[in-house]
Amino acid sequence: MASKSSRLLDWYGRLPARRVDLVGDYAGQELFIVEGDGLLLRCFDDPKIDFTDGFQLLHAVYAVERFLQGLLQRKCVFHLVFFETHKELCIPRATPLASRNNYLLARAIVVRHLQVHLPVSHPTIKIYTFSSVLDSVFQDYLKASGAYFIMTHDGANPSPPDQDPQLKRQEFNVESIEREEFRRRVMFRTTIFAMIDQGYNIALIDGLEWMDTKIMTTVVEGTRKSDAAITIDETAYASRFNDGEIGRDLGLHISEDSARWVLEEVSKLGTRSERLLLTLVALKAMETQSVMDDRLVTAMLIQALLIAHTSLSSRRLEMPAIDRSKRHELDEFLAIFVHTSARILQQGFWNNLCTKASLECDINDMIDGRLFVTVWSELANGSILRMLSSGLETKLQGLLDIARTTSETSKQPALDESVSKTPPAAQLSPYNSDRLTILPFSHFVFDKHLQPISITVQASRNMSGRSAKVFQEVSHWHNAKRRLDPKAAHVLSDRDKMRAMRRNQFFMAEMASYAASLTGVTGKILEPELITVSGDAKPAKAAVERTKENSDTAKQRKGQAAKGASNAKAIIAANVAAKSGGVADKAMAAWKTVRANFDAERSLQSRYRKTKAYLRDLPSDKRAIVQAEVEYYIICTLLKMYRVLSKQTDDTNQHQIDGVTALIFSAIRGLPVAKGLTMAIVSQVKSIIQALRLPKVEFPAIETDAKLSFEPDLRLSEIQTVATAYHEFQLLHGGPYMDRNLDSMPDPRVKTFNPDGWQRKVLDELDADRSIFVVAPTSAGKTFISFYAMEKVLRRNDDSILVYVAPTKALVNQIGAEVQARFKKTYDHAGRSVWAIHTRDYRINNPSGCQILVTVPHILQIMLLSPSNAKSWSRKVKCIIFDEIHSIGQAEDGVVWEQLLLLAPCPIIALSATVGNPEQFNSWLTSTQRSSGFDVTMITHQHRYSDLRKFIYKPPRQFSFAGLPEPSFGTLGLDGLDGLAFVHPVASLVNKSRGIPQDFSLEARDCLTLWKCMCLHQTEAFPVDQNLNPDRMPQVLRKADVIEWEKKLKALLKSWMLQEESPFDKIVEDLGKPMNDTGPPAHYTSRPEENSVTTEAVTLEADDLYCTTLPLLCRLQERDALPAILFNYDRGKCERICQTIMKQLKDAESNMKESSPSWKTKIRGYEQYLANKSKQNPKKMAVPKKKGKANDEEGTSKADKMQDAASEEANPYANFNPDAPVEGFHFANIAKAEAAELAAIHKELKRRGLEPWLMESLTRGIGVHHAGMNRKYRQAVEMLFRKGFLRVVIATGTLALGINMPCATVIFSGDSVFLTALNFRQAAGRAGRRGFDLLGNVVFQNLTTAKVCRLLSSRLPDMNGHFPVTTTLILRLFSLLHESGNTKYAVDAINSLLSQPRLYLDGPAFKDQVLHHLRFSIEYLRRHDLLSAEGVPLNFAGLTSHLYYTENSSFALNALLKEGYFHELCSEIDTAESRVLRNLMIVMAHLFGRRPCRHSDQEYIENIVKRSPSIVFLPQLPASAAQILQEHNKQTLQIFTTYVRTFVDQHIDRPDNKLPLTGISVGGSNNGNNDTDTTMPESLHPLPPTLIRSPFVALSGHTDTFSSISDLCRTVRSGVFLEENVIPHLDIYPHETSTPLNAYLYDFYMHGDVDALEAANGVRKSDVWFLLNDFSLVLATIQTSLANFMKIPEASGGDMEDLVGGGDEGINKDDEALMADSGYGSAASSVVDGPVSGSTTSLANRSIGGTSKKKVEESWEVAADADAQKEEEDEAWDDGSSEDEGPQTVAEMEQGFLRIYKCFGKLKREFDETFKAMLA
Repeated sequence: MASKSSRLLDWYGRLPARRVDLVGDYAGQELFIVEGDGLLLRCFDDPKIDFTDGFQLLHAVYAVERFLQGLLQRKCVFHLVFFETHKELCIPRATPLASRNNYLLARAIVVRHLQVHLPVSHPTIKIYTFSSVLDSVFQDYLKASGAYFIMTHDGANPSPPDQDPQLKRQEFNVESIEREEFRRRVMFRTTIFAMIDQGYNIALIDGLEWMDTKIMTTVVEGTRKSDAAITIDETAYASRFNDGEIGRDLGLHISEDSARWVLEEVSKLGTRSERLLLTLVALKAMETQSVMDDRLVTAMLIQALLIAHTSLSSRRLEMPAIDRSKRHELDEFLAIFVHTSARILQQGFWNNLCTKASLECDINDMIDGRLFVTVWSELANGSILRMLSSGLETKLQGLLDIARTTSETSKQPALDESVSKTPPAAQLSPYNSDRLTILPFSHFVFDKHLQPISITVQASRNMSGRSAKVFQEVSHWHNAKRRLDPKAAHVLSDRDKMRAMRRNQFFMAEMASYAASLTGVTGKILEPELITVSGDAKPAKAAVERTKENSDTAKQRKGQAAKGASNAKAIIAANVAAKSGGVADKAMAAWKTVRANFDAERSLQSRYRKTKAYLRDLPSDKRAIVQAEVEYYIICTLLKMYRVLSKQTDDTNQHQIDGVTALIFSAIRGLPVAKGLTMAIVSQVKSIIQALRLPKVEFPAIETDAKLSFEPDLRLSEIQTVATAYHEFQLLHGGPYMDRNLDSMPDPRVKTFNPDGWQRKVLDELDADRSIFVVAPTSAGKTFISFYAMEKVLRRNDDSILVYVAPTKALVNQIGAEVQARFKKTYDHAGRSVWAIHTRDYRINNPSGCQILVTVPHILQIMLLSPSNAKSWSRKVKCIIFDEIHSIGQAEDGVVWEQLLLLAPCPIIALSATVGNPEQFNSWLTSTQRSSGFDVTMITHQHRYSDLRKFIYKPPRQFSFAGLPEPSFGTLGLDGLDGLAFVHPVASLVNKSRGIPQDFSLEARDCLTLWKCMCLHQTEAFPVDQNLNPDRMPQVLRKADVIEWEKKLKALLKSWMLQEESPFDKIVEDLGKPMNDTGPPAHYTSRPEENSVTTEAVTLEADDLYCTTLPLLCRLQERDALPAILFNYDRGKCERICQTIMKQLKDAESNMKESSPSWKTKIRGYEQYLANKSKQNPKKMAVPKKKGKANDEEGTSKADKMQDAASEEANPYANFNPDAPVEGFHFANIAKAEAAELAAIHKELKRRGLEPWLMESLTRGIGVHHAGMNRKYRQAVEMLFRKGFLRVVIATGTLALGINMPCATVIFSGDSVFLTALNFRQAAGRAGRRGFDLLGNVVFQNLTTAKVCRLLSSRLPDMNGHFPVTTTLILRLFSLLHESGNTKYAVDAINSLLSQPRLYLDGPAFKDQVLHHLRFSIEYLRRHDLLSAEGVPLNFAGLTSHLYYTENSSFALNALLKEGYFHELCSEIDTAESRVLRNLMIVMAHLFGRRPCRHSDQEYIENIVKRSPSIVFLPQLPASAAQILQEHNKQTLQIFTTYVRTFVDQHIDRPDNKLPLTGISVGGSNNGNNDTDTTMPESLHPLPPTLIRSPFVALSGHTDTFSSISDLCRTVRSGVFLEENVIPHLDIYPHETSTPLNAYLYDFYMHGDVDALEAANGVRKSDVWFLLNDFSLVLATIQTSLANFMKIPEASGGDMEDLVGGGDEGINKDDEALMADSGYGSAASSVVDGPVSGSTTSLANRSIGGTSKKKVEESWEVAADADAQKEEEDEAWDDGSSEDEGPQTVAEMEQGFLRIYKCFGKLKREFDETFKAMLA
């Protein structure tokens, strides 16, 4: 048994896990299952709940409801499932035997309570109980529910037993606890194994954290391929999990008859309480027990009555002091009562009894242990009975009669001396909860917003001696090395200017190359348009109106023409005709020449493609002359293909015949609008229509005729007609070719296409300078919106600015390149540019001198909050485009998006394809924009330009690869290919509870098959309307006709879906047969045997993602369905897929070369060619050619050279390279890229140290794209893919967000936690891009059918926001105001932010709470010496602000700096460097990059941790640092406790007596309206009610004194918004949290072993670079901020947003080296000199001595204004205490800071050296 359990635990320890936002990153709106006992263990393990002495059942129920409400509030959809075999798993570690039954009763009551109340309050939350995980009923439920994953506990405890502080404080047998922990882990992980084995992932409920609207937790992934050595046997441990107290047999007599009798008697008293019934039945069942006593029974009944009739807030009691013997009697009675009650609830009759009697289910508050003990103790003197109301006294007597006991207490027995008469003193908390006196603060901008807040303000405060420096930025945040102080302006040398210019030239050259790969909607290369300033005028409305001019006006104008004018026009027309005649003749002659070349093409497919390309690229004037004839030539070419295919007997080419027929009809349908149409063409085309029996196409009346320049080879008599009916043919085969005109009209504002109605509406709103929110699917045509807005800004003037915000750097690069490709403009002043790019990594052009800035959210936020920009740049911003606006829902950066929307000083354009709640988001967006004076218009469009067709890939059992197959022609889609099962969208609707998603779409073919299926299964009760018959639609169908038909079909389908008796299930089953019934082919050969070398078949495993990818790509090649993007969300897997394909291609190629006679013949010919060439010109072969005229070969004339060149071209071996990939063994389209271009890319990538296999994969047409790849390599992949050279790219989600990477097919290659409904739609949108593909293919590889159905049928997640007014934002706003001199821009930005009526997207109005939170955040900044009373930033405000992205770590750093910890630590840097740096690293690892440890199991520690160089569990903070941070947390707790108290005083007057989820009210009204309601008897000594803490929590004896910020946030009363993660604090282990931190940063610093980080620390290799780079960036920011603070001339002045981590710095240095070799010279790095590079060393190591004292003192002079400085000196501490630190001279302080600066410099240098060694 032990070995099996060990294997299970080992298996679990190897499972990969990810920390994700459960809603945004994973679940979305999907249903998941919450395993009940894991939930209860999470909630019951709260030490705040009194489960022992004063058993507080209601507090436990409240904890469970609060957790579930947290899920519900964040839009989770879930069911609750309890297993009887798990019931004892809810008991936490080290629970005393006597208390264990308390947990079991709590479990039973929670289940009963939720079963009764959830159907009323939240009917969508279902609750189920099953016997076990293996229960067949549970298995049926799993299938029916369609649950996505399981949320449960894994049995792990944050601390090993021997390190648990709680166990150390009490006497427990650690060995026994370890055995119990082992059994618990086995039980939970057996469940996890069973679920993963069935294809479900696991979300861990332990370690789950609430963060705004996010739920951060660990998702454990697995595969269905189980470990055969593991078996599931829950009973093995369940039966002996907790022996002893729980299962003892008391000989209780519990009968249904007895319960019914009690019910009848209770009913006579007029009560319908299940609590009273259960109490009495339990007491009756206990009659035979020796512990029964009249006083105990009376006490139990009185406490039951008081629970019902006193207010919840009055029940806060202290436990009376009782001697040990009496306490034992009480405990024994309670234990038996609890056990009996739990047994009664388990009886089968109980639920039915209560339901039939319509009892109120109030057992959630059945026992109040403190109240019971207190009542029992007071019964001794009888005072409590005298204080009951008459109504309660009567009811008590009735209950006592039922219990058949005589109340002896009425005789007032003598006082029981065992009970203390004096209530004990209240328990003291470590922190004082006295209300804090608020420090003074006043600022004219904030005062009007804070006016409603009434607080008591202290008069003055003293500043600590170490903290007296007014903060002032040394440099601008975004302008390269520009000083704020003009006197100290740093002038660049000529050399530095040259380097900067060369660097910009280098990036511009890169961008020009990148831009050359971009194309417009027609597929043409973009050409820049010269923009001229046309003033602020909008496009003339008259111009738009002219396009809508009606024919009556035109006729009226014609009627006014005079005869003289008519003659003049005739003369002019004749002249024009004469000129155009010459042009026409030339155009026609050119066409004849080109056509002759086309005729010579043997391949009809090649002829067709070349003719299409020729017509596309014709200038408009020549197109007008030859268009009709060229299009007719295309029709004739297609007709010839049709004849050839029709004569073939192979049945497999039917798809090609259908495809070519559809192409013919599509070409004919577009012919009537072609220019140059003649009678001859019309006549012959009509003959073709008749011969093929195609739908009739109407042609305009044609009066002109001309002879064709070619003789069409029609041979219509040989044509086999199309047998399918008109409509069916179009719907089955012509859907992708239908006219997609959706209210399209010409518009002078759009030059390249006719915009649809919704697009014209967008333009109208932009012209009106209104904000717009556009929701439209990918390929719908959103892109042009951005460029129209850009052009407007460019034409307005030379100063206006538009900012384009993109979520990824890849998208930033693309948009920047596209702007360069579209626009050019001349400026009067130097330094101006059309566009610029600005990211953290690098910048191109000057961001402050451009008109179109393309950037990422963080950089724009920095620029908008930069004081130096407030007077200039920020005011010029006229429009901000937020692309992919749904990124606001991201866990990490979403808050920055939200802050930008609140701060935007101008109209905005918000774009997205994937918003689940557009109306709700628009409502919020409208409110934010109106506060800034702008209106918002939401414009939605639901239809893609090109449809997507989905397939599931089922790989062959055996695969023979001998080269890529030849592609077919004319086929769209992958239908008919073995192993590719078509997925009808309706077949995915297996879970009817999800409904039909709003963006659920059907293509024409889907609509036809759905209609046929519905007709087949219709019944009398559910008929199909005859108006839905497609024959009633127009003969020639348009996309608009199909959309209308689709809408009606979906409406009928939805109505059937809602009714159980409808034929909906049969329809889903029928349409799902192709998906479910298609099996894998037995064998697949990539090329027919006769055309290839014989290859051995390879057996494939269906689950082998890597080896099955090449067969899939071969299938796509067969249908000409490449290029393709393969999405896999694991970077390592992306690379392994590429490597596997490469190996397969190379191995097959080698096999071909070894066995192919033709290849050997070719090689012999090539060798002979080389030998002959060597004989003809031995010198030329021997001596390499050199540049220069003097080195030309002797005796070689120009004529000789020309002759040699001509003979070279004629020789078939001239361009042959035997080492190059052989045709058929690569995916590259070599015609799409020049050899020189490829060579240049390879050279550059080689210089950057790219791995050889990646470069080799490019030569074979395969690329890899993920964020961990070199930036230049990613750009090369994007460019080569767009050009068509690369035809296979394997990528993570980096290509899903808006990147212009059009492809024919998207493959979802393997499952992932991140493959969600949102990411699926984003990634799938890459297929079938507008202007490139008529139809997109989506293929699911190695995904279960259930996951596929889920992805297709899931609705998009709602966008939820954050709490954006963070403390760092407030500090940055004060910096903006102070440093900008309170400019209008700064004031407006703050007024806009604080005027918002709400800040959560889905929340109620939180304005009052936000203002209170704001005021107390200001109080925090005041108390921690970051802000003065007038709002002037002080001391380390700059450092804290620049580390805004690390909040709350930055505030902890400030606390350690302010309190002198780093001064003390770094004082020994010169004598004990190693120890100091080690301790500094431990401290920094505690502050930044914090990751909680997932594992603390003993097995994990023994098997993994102890065998690794990593220590895994981060050592505790040094005692002095921990003490400072604890004191910091204590002060913060005082501040925010006062915040809550103040808010409650002013805004909350309703009682907090409702459970958070079910909304059930608890207790009596206490208002005297009911004769049974009463106040809590004074004899029980009730304590004053809590004001801040929830009264539910106060039941367990807690006051308004809180132990931690976490305690405050988690137990605060209802009606108060308090988000733990926005309060500046860090929980310190082990003092304030029991979860240790992962030591991955410290471990890496010590050993630099990436493998150890992955194996022991659990950090994925693909994440290591980013985590280490982020930490390196933190160190760089700290170092630069310290230099700014001390005004070190050599090191300060750097741009904060230019700082990069060590990884990015290495990439930038590579760029510099390449610039030098690329003709651009050595350019300056984008990182600032000094803190990041060379000057760091010199500064860090410079001597600290008295000789520099004078300079030091001068550098420390405070540049504050006199009044502000005087105010700072006059302030006094609120508590009147004085710090006994002793005086410190400025020089001493300076030396201390220099040592800190030196220490951080050394740490960064050592860390980066280890980092770079890893990269090397």
